[in-house]
Amino acid sequence: MMRRTLENRNAQTKQLQTAVSNVEKHFGELCQIFAAYVRKTARLRDKADLLVNEINAYAATETPHLKLGLMNFADEFAKLQDYRQAEVLMNNDKRLEAKVVEPLKAYGTIVKMKRDDLKATFTARNREAKQLTQLERTRQRNPSDRHVIAETELQRAAMDASRTSRHLEETINNFERQKMKDIKTIFSEFITIEMLFHGKALEVYTAAYQNIQNIDEDEDLEVFRNSLYAPDYSSRLDIVRANSKSPLQRSLSAKCVSGTGQVSTCRLRKDQQADDDEDEELDVTEEENFLK
Repeated sequence: MMRRTLENRNAQTKQLQTAVSNVEKHFGELCQIFAAYVRKTARLRDKADLLVNEINAYAATETPHLKLGLMNFADEFAKLQDYRQAEVLMNNDKRLEAKVVEPLKAYGTIVKMKRDDLKATFTARNREAKQLTQLERTRQRNPSDRHVIAETELQRAAMDASRTSRHLEETINNFERQKMKDIKTIFSEFITIEMLFHGKALEVYTAAYQNIQNIDEDEDLEVFRNSLYAPDYSSRLDIVRANSKSPLQRSLSAKCVSGTGQVSTCRLRKDQQADDDEDEELDVTEEENFLK
């Protein structure tokens, strides 16, 4: 009967030990992975800044509508990264670290305390098992008053083991209850933080998407086509056309280009010459008439 009771207690203690070991192992892994997640999130902000700078640098070389769309997108993306930094990492003493990583890390100390409780329980169980074994040997070898003493020692050890077991059971029950509560709190905090960020991200990306869709491809294409010709294209074209004319055409053009003033002067000289000729003819006629 006592041997069976001892075996049941041993099985119970081992089960509790397994529960503590599982928490120690998996909470440790979760703590490391969540901490890495926080670090990756911080580095993602740095990469996002590089992306924003490169988008703006490229946008500066593009046509007006594409430039405006890309720059607006970069602005929205930068706002999102600022939000990531301010709302997710910085608030409440770095929320992910404070609300997720630190509570998991605290279980390192908690598990150590539970292992100390388990160790005390194992010590009491071992003492009980040793006393039981000694009592059984005493009964077999010398059924005298000595077995009464051994039985008394066994009962004392059994009471000690029972008391330790009850304390351990109560401690582990509290541990399990607190563990479940902490798991709910930790993961709820993580989900809340991520929901807040991704809700803001959806809002920002919606605006960024609209900015990209508002790019007028046709107008930008027209601007690009016009940019293929230099501003002084027409004047250079006139020079090329002038150089392609024959010498006679260039001479005539030069005379025509000389202006209306020169043409009027030539005509005036011709008119004056005609008037002089008429005057001379008139004088000769008058002189002839006089001689007659």
